[in-house]
Amino acid sequence: SNSRRENLTWKIIMPPSALDQLSRLNITYPMLFKLTNKNSDRMTHCGVLEFVADEGICYLPHWMMQNLLLEEGGLVQVESVNLQVATYSKFQPQSPDFLDITNPKAVLENALRNFACLTTGDVIAINYNEKIYELRVMETKPDKAVSIIECDMNVDFDAPLGYKEPERQVQHEESTEGEADHSGYVGELGFRAFSGSGNRLDGKKKGLEPSPSPIKPGDIKRGIPNYEFKLGKITFIRNSRPLVKKVEEDEAGGRFVAFSGEGQSLRKKGRKP
Repeated sequence: SNSRRENLTWKIIMPPSALDQLSRLNITYPMLFKLTNKNSDRMTHCGVLEFVADEGICYLPHWMMQNLLLEEGGLVQVESVNLQVATYSKFQPQSPDFLDITNPKAVLENALRNFACLTTGDVIAINYNEKIYELRVMETKPDKAVSIIECDMNVDFDAPLGYKEPERQVQHEESTEGEADHSGYVGELGFRAFSGSGNRLDGKKKGLEPSPSPIKPGDIKRGIPNYEFKLGKITFIRNSRPLVKKVEEDEAGGRFVAFSGEGQSLRKKGRKP
């Protein structure tokens, strides 16, 4: 392997002899491969970019070599495989800086166009605004290794590595016990009924002008909240007086008395001529 071409794709460059051998076999397209580093017991999956490498040499992206714990000149086993189409994948950003991206799903979707497949446990790298972001593949469905070529895949994100949620500041409200101060309500009342002075028709003035009695805290009535209030419901309160039932009318109208009416005669009473 050689890291001469370091890029952010998840595809490798193989020699032309590999294409001749693959064309003779009954393989499915697109071509997907399983790469295994037997020394570190690490494996991943990838696609192929070109068949232009020198014989006996395979060019791997730098990030793929890091996942395989592979150094330049190391041995890697390449095996042709068939992978199921992906339906779901979950990623974990390796830095909280990934949260600065306005639309991370759109950025990831655009970056995954350079990838052919995903393997659970791999760390992929994407380039956005001239900055490299690393993401670990936490989960893939329906299998641990899936193909993402022309697929409809749901993407989810886990909390970034090293991310700490901001602490919420709890405000402790001091509850004051005792009687409330009603002095503020005196100036807000304004009009008070029957607080003026009276005049006599004969013009005489007797006694002093009545002064309004002082307001006591007990005389001030505050509103009672509606504890049965429901959001979206409007209740109209009307100050209507209850109807007073008249007992006499109820008794007269409720009881039936037979032949209680008055009769009229068609013949007028008078003296005979």
